[in-house]
Amino acid sequence: MARKQGLSLAEARRVAIAAQGFSSKPQQLRNAEAFAQLVRRLGAVQIDSVNVLTRSHYLPAFSRHGAYSRALLERAAYDAKTRQLFEYWGHEASLLPIESQPLFRWRMQNAQQGVGIWGRLRRFVSEHADAVASVLAQVRERGPIGASELTEAGRPKGSWWGWSHGKEVLEWLFWTGQVTTAARRNFERLYDLTERILPPHIAAAPTPSKEDAQRALMAISARALGVGTLRDLRDYFRLPTSDAAARLDELVEEGVLQAVSVESWKQQAYMHSQARCPRSINVDALLSPFDSLIWERQRTERLFDFHFRLEIYTPAAKRQHGYYVLPFLMDGQLVGRVDLKSDREAGTLQVRGGSVEATTDVSAVAPRLKAQLVALAHWLELDHVRVTSRRGELMKVLKSL
Repeated sequence: MARKQGLSLAEARRVAIAAQGFSSKPQQLRNAEAFAQLVRRLGAVQIDSVNVLTRSHYLPAFSRHGAYSRALLERAAYDAKTRQLFEYWGHEASLLPIESQPLFRWRMQNAQQGVGIWGRLRRFVSEHADAVASVLAQVRERGPIGASELTEAGRPKGSWWGWSHGKEVLEWLFWTGQVTTAARRNFERLYDLTERILPPHIAAAPTPSKEDAQRALMAISARALGVGTLRDLRDYFRLPTSDAAARLDELVEEGVLQAVSVESWKQQAYMHSQARCPRSINVDALLSPFDSLIWERQRTERLFDFHFRLEIYTPAAKRQHGYYVLPFLMDGQLVGRVDLKSDREAGTLQVRGGSVEATTDVSAVAPRLKAQLVALAHWLELDHVRVTSRRGELMKVLKSL
C-alpha cells in the first residue's frame, strides 16, 4: 500500500513528535545502554554549559522518559568500560553514538585543511605550529588532561602561551579528531588522544567517502525528524547546503525518503520511510531550549506555530520571556513556556515567568504543567516548586495550585 503523499499539519506534528522518541507510555531508563539507545534514536544530543536549571544535555532523556539517574549519561559517555557515546561537532557540540565517529571524519579532515573552523582559530594554529606540537605532546604524555593543566614547562620560545591559547590548540586538535573528550571534571573537558579513547573496532573501521558519510547523516536526521524540508534535514548535523541537496536526491532515489506535502508549508517536505504517524499523541514534556525537536527555529514555527528564540544573551530589560525558558509540549502541540531556575541553596525550583499561547486555555494547561514542574523538581533533588512571578494569567493560576 502506497504511503500518503500529503500530511495535515496535525499529522506532521504527530510524525515529528513520535520520531523524536516521545511516547504516551515512556519506559524508564535503567542503565547506560538505554541512555545510549536514546541518543542513537535522536542521532545527537546537544551539550551546553549553562547550569541555571541543569545542564541541557541531561534534559532530553528526562523529557522523554521521566526521572532517571544522571549517572547514566556519565557512564554512557565517559566510563571506559561502558562508553557508547563520544563528543564532537554534530549539531554544535554534541554527544553522538560512538559508531557514528567514522561519519564525521570528513569534517575532521576538512578542519585539518582549515575548512569549516573559526577564522581566528585557523589563523592561530597556522601561525603557531610549535604550539600545536607542544600541546599534542602534553596530551600524549599526560592525558587525560584539561586545558587548565597545560604547563609552560614544555612550551617553545615565544609569547604564544596562555590558558586561552592552550585551550584554542586543544579545540583545534579536537575539531580535527586528533584528541577527544575522555571525561569531564566539573564540566571541564579532559582531553586524550582519540586512538586511546575509541574502541579498537571503531578506530579500525574504514573511513567512508564524504558523500557516503553525508548520506548516512542525512538519513539519520530524517529518521530523527520524521518529516522535514531540505533546510531541516541539513541543519540537524550542520551539513553544507549544496552537499545536503545532492544527498537528499540520492536518498529519495534509494527510497529512504519520500517527497510529501505538508499543509501550509511552502517548501517541499520529505518523510523517512520508517516514520510513523500515531493516531494520537498524549505527552506532557518540558523541553530544553536546546532540544532536538526544536533545533531549527523556522521548522518549530512551521510545525507548531510557536515562535521560540533564546534570550540568554539578551539584556534582561529586553527579554520577552526570560533567561532560561523551556517550552511545554502537551499532546501534539507546544502550548506555553516557563522561565526556570534551580535555587539549590533554598532547595526550590523557581518559576520566574511563563505564558501560554494565545489560543490555549490556561486552565487546561496549568495543572498538567504543574505536575511536570513537580516531577522536574523531584528529579533535580529540589524540595518544592516556587512561583516567583505574578505576571500573566499562567503565573496566577500556577500560584493557586
